[in-house]
Amino acid sequence: MDLLIPWARSLKDKRSAVRGLKDRLRSRFNASVAEVAYQDKWQRATIVVCAVDNDRRQLEATMARIRQLSEEAQDLQIAAVRQQWL
Repeated sequence: MDLLIPWARSLKDKRSAVRGLKDRLRSRFNASVAEVAYQDKWQRATIVVCAVDNDRRQLEATMARIRQLSEEAQDLQIAAVRQQWL
């Protein structure tokens, strides 16, 4: 997910917003989450969310809920979402 944090005025502001989303996703979905790009930009971030399941339908439902929770975050905006199934 490419994220925008338009209110951020420092890396500390950005990290606070991104950390909050990462923590919510990890705790609610037991997913692996990592920030992988734009670490030096104040108002942008790219995070990767990885989830594993033996049932494709269940995994798709989980990913839909992950996206919904991310879209509901008040302190950031989603610029783009890309999914890859392995």
